[in-house]
Amino acid sequence: MTRTPDPRPDEATLEELRAAVPAARREPALGYPAVEAWEAENGVTLPEPYRSFVAEVSNGSAPGPRDAGLQPLGQLPACWAGGEPRRPDAVFPLEDEWIWEDDESPEDDESAEHDQEARIDAVFSHGSIVLCAQDTQAFWLLVTTGPQRGRVWLVADVGASPAPDGEPAGFAQWLRRRQAGDGGWG
Repeated sequence: MTRTPDPRPDEATLEELRAAVPAARREPALGYPAVEAWEAENGVTLPEPYRSFVAEVSNGSAPGPRDAGLQPLGQLPACWAGGEPRRPDAVFPLEDEWIWEDDESPEDDESAEHDQEARIDAVFSHGSIVLCAQDTQAFWLLVTTGPQRGRVWLVADVGASPAPDGEPAGFAQWLRRRQAGDGGWG
């Protein structure tokens, strides 16, 4: 577990985050004691600026004109299809895009198929929190562990990719683009 939180974002970044989610759509912020309790229970310290966002600005948001809203910390969308229990403290298994639908594994090799299924399950359940659903088969995740910590990924039934379009983005950048409706994010 990362024991020491990242430095708190500056006021300009927090103001951008506030502006990205209209006050009427915000859920009440959790406050740092509740965030710290969640972190202790889950064995991970949330990356900034998301940590300060849920503590000071909003713990999720109601659906808007271009999106389905943000999930409250630790909650899953109703359409979540992940099978394994969530493990935000486990290492996120990817560093690069992986489109498993295009993987060419020998069809008769049960071991390889089982290994691939286990790795796919880990992509959905290890080292991240669910930010929101893109649709019923694609989800935006914030990575909480490993080399991709603090980056947002799109994970779908066909593969996983750092957002946007394979380019790494942190939570603040992702939220700004989502709010602006860039690139079909909303």
